[in-house]
Amino acid sequence: MTMSRAVESDLVERLLDGEHRALARAITKIESQSPGYRDIVSELHAHTGDASVVGITGSPGAGKSTLVDKLAKHYRDQGETVGVIAVDPSSPYTGGAVLGDRIRMASNVGDMDVFFRSMSARGQLGGLSTATADAVKALDAFGKDRIIIETVGAGQNEVDVVKTADTVVVLVQPGSGDDVQMLKAGILEIGDLFVVNKADMEGASRTVAELQEMIHLRDDPRANLDTGHHGAEAFDDAGHGHGGHADASDAETDADAEGEPSDADEPPVWTPQVLETVATTGEGIDELVETLDDHRDYLDASGELAEKARKRAGEEIRQLLRSDVNRLLEAELDRRGGVDAFAEAVVEKETDPYAVAEDVLEPLRECLDDRDD
Repeated sequence: MTMSRAVESDLVERLLDGEHRALARAITKIESQSPGYRDIVSELHAHTGDASVVGITGSPGAGKSTLVDKLAKHYRDQGETVGVIAVDPSSPYTGGAVLGDRIRMASNVGDMDVFFRSMSARGQLGGLSTATADAVKALDAFGKDRIIIETVGAGQNEVDVVKTADTVVVLVQPGSGDDVQMLKAGILEIGDLFVVNKADMEGASRTVAELQEMIHLRDDPRANLDTGHHGAEAFDDAGHGHGGHADASDAETDADAEGEPSDADEPPVWTPQVLETVATTGEGIDELVETLDDHRDYLDASGELAEKARKRAGEEIRQLLRSDVNRLLEAELDRRGGVDAFAEAVVEKETDPYAVAEDVLEPLRECLDDRDD
């Protein structure tokens, strides 16, 4: 074992023993992608899978940071440990988190069982970088019960949060017509819960109604808006929960004489809920936590939690391969004189982009073909 590998193994061991300093150092190495960081993540991988991971996203000004603060306090009051990763915009000068030094966790200052880390989006504005996903693994392996990811909130790119979070919460401000239009552009598809924060402001009821209608139309474009109660115990005609899931024991089991399947045979179905909160006062936080737990139960019961993990692993493999292959190809381009030389040849009509790509990829293709032989 090399000296570097020994140091990394010692760091992992101390992290698994619950040393916060080791956790902070490991995340620093992960974020900066310093030599050996992949070995650290690889060693931590076997110790992950126990934490509940929630993503909080939405437009700037919706109150995400305040809501995250109140969520963390609620979990601490229950005796659970919390890790928070706040994905901030990247500085155009340093690549670091622009808002990284702001005070966000006012209710949890000095609490060692709330670990807060601000990280740069690394050019993926509003999205999660690979480093953020690896930092979540470090928090999970450390033993944090709850991990909250807060994204910067920049529109369509927020779909990246799905790759890491088990449950996605989308925050919307009252009366924010632009936010609702943004949801129609794609973010509606990723939300498991929708929270109208600052619900004491004018226009909250209208925003709730608009969101409920959008969710209803998403699930069934022919359906009429159901403005009834959408609590954790509300069920539709098929026995499926709105903001919960239908238990087989709760479903009707009397199939008719023709032998048609009963509701008990139906898989659990999750219908996203629209909740109201006032994060500054803590109003609505209890209901939000309860609904988050309901969604976690649904993921377990439906098998979707395992399916999410498989999809996440597959996407991570693809992302790492894309990154590594891109690095190899950049090195090959440099070895051949750089991309500018190829671009000049294309402009002069000496070649074309497709021919260049084929030429640069040929050594890799030949290597893979040789392995097949």
